[in-house]
Amino acid sequence: MRTVNMHEAKTHLSRLVAAAADGDPFIIARAGKPVVKVVALDSAVAGAPRRTGFLSGRISVPQDFDRMGSDNLDRMFEGVS
Repeated sequence: MRTVNMHEAKTHLSRLVAAAADGDPFIIARAGKPVVKVVALDSAVAGAPRRTGFLSGRISVPQDFDRMGSDNLDRMFEGVS
């Protein structure tokens, strides 16, 4: 994502807003520190509520998910105390 400084944002605001409306959001920074993020109103906004369970029935988690790769980890740390 593109970051522009405050001066550039003021100078090219029309162009930047048009790009954001077309799906290319940008960040405005003051003194090199990000201050605001400009996104199109119809885009997904960070921090917006997310639907839980929307993939229900479409994916499955293996029964041994929490143990996957444990053999490799055990071998990596053999003899470490």
